Amino acid sequence: MAMTNRANMKFDGIILSTLDDIVPQEHLVRILEKTIDWKFIYPLVKPLYSHVGRHSIDPVVLFKMIFINYTFGINSMRKTCKEIQVNMAYRWFLGISIDEEVPNYSTWSKNYQRRYRDSQVFNQIFNHIIKQGIGNGFIDTTAVFGDGTHRKAFANSRKATDKEVEIVTKTYEKELLNEINEDRKENGKKAFESLTKKEYAFDEETGEEIEVKKTKHIKESTTDPECGLFHKGEKQKCFAYTHMTMSDKQGYVLYNKVAPGNMHDSAIFTEIYDELIQMYENIKNICLDSGFNTSPICHQILSSGRIPFLPYKRPMTKKGYLKKYEYVYDEYLDIYICPNEKDLHYVTTNREGYRVYKSDTKDCERCPFLSQCTKSKNHEKVITRHIWEEDREEANHIRHTDKWKEIYPKRKETIERVFADAKENHGMRFTRLKGIQKNQHESLIIFSCHNLKKMGLSKQRLGLI
Repeated sequence: MAMTNRANMKFDGIILSTLDDIVPQEHLVRILEKTIDWKFIYPLVKPLYSHVGRHSIDPVVLFKMIFINYTFGINSMRKTCKEIQVNMAYRWFLGISIDEEVPNYSTWSKNYQRRYRDSQVFNQIFNHIIKQGIGNGFIDTTAVFGDGTHRKAFANSRKATDKEVEIVTKTYEKELLNEINEDRKENGKKAFESLTKKEYAFDEETGEEIEVKKTKHIKESTTDPECGLFHKGEKQKCFAYTHMTMSDKQGYVLYNKVAPGNMHDSAIFTEIYDELIQMYENIKNICLDSGFNTSPICHQILSSGRIPFLPYKRPMTKKGYLKKYEYVYDEYLDIYICPNEKDLHYVTTNREGYRVYKSDTKDCERCPFLSQCTKSKNHEKVITRHIWEEDREEANHIRHTDKWKEIYPKRKETIERVFADAKENHGMRFTRLKGIQKNQHESLIIFSCHNLKKMGLSKQRLGLI
């Protein structure tokens, strides 16, 4: 058989076909088009447009361009516009004919700055897709799976300044203070005015003492001041944003919150939890990883009538020393019993919410376990127990139930896969946007694309589209 050589052949022909004929029936854009009625966008954005003046570009076209951008992982509006120029499937999806001009890449940027930036349209689009999923029976909110992931910010880690910032109070501070004071009163202790010890300094100008606010020093990026310096384990230090995300058992994203990268996942969770259970009242089970296995979080979930599903958390004890669980707590006598069968008695409840138990130095001086117990110069062992420790113990008991064994293993199949899919296919490894608000909007669009694609493929498998 002779070799064919078509390297230099160019075919200029007239195509007598419609866009609908050219686009394959199994193409993803056809699935996205059939999954929802895109006209729902019009009433959402109508208040953002003027009633007079020349006609703007169709807002549905603008938002469909964004969906093309993130669904197909193009990650650049300039590239997206170039792809739309030559991609017949994208033109069909947008409703743009072959000879029609594609909107300029700067069009979306200007529309965002002038119309959408301070609106709720991104939340509304995300929530609309969620409602469609719930209504079609694809989303089940009885059990949710949560975790946080970091997204590299558009900022050089070497371009930073040292900044002193005020320490922000915890969301549960008022409740914790009340319980601490109740516990202190029961034990004959004086109540605290606040959880932080107030310090005062002399003001030379007024001649009065003023309260000094508690502060800490952080590294702030000069490029994007709203991101935070992230460093964990062996990972390289970098400025990043944290995405606290919740999904259902099928991997549909129900909620996402963007925060600075130097904010711990557990701190973000305590802030968003009340909002989450208000949005989805049917939630019964909360499945999280070991980083969320803290007394305040366990108390927050259990007191709301939900069940926490948390893994075992290894005791954070120095190598060669006795573990905390080797000291037995007697709830009736309110004492700890050490491995040498000596008692540690209650002393006080501190501002951090921990009840302090101390041993008798005479019992510890000749104890055979002293070198494994404490390095204290006065041979005194101190153990702390959080005021909400019972809630954490209850969460640990749940770990041994059949329900836990059924639900918790699904975590790696849900929220972990969501992050993998978003980073690999939808451009979530790093961001080119600056500021929490812009990144929050972008994350909502990314997870809207994730949910819509997932729902569309499910409908196709079931023969619903």
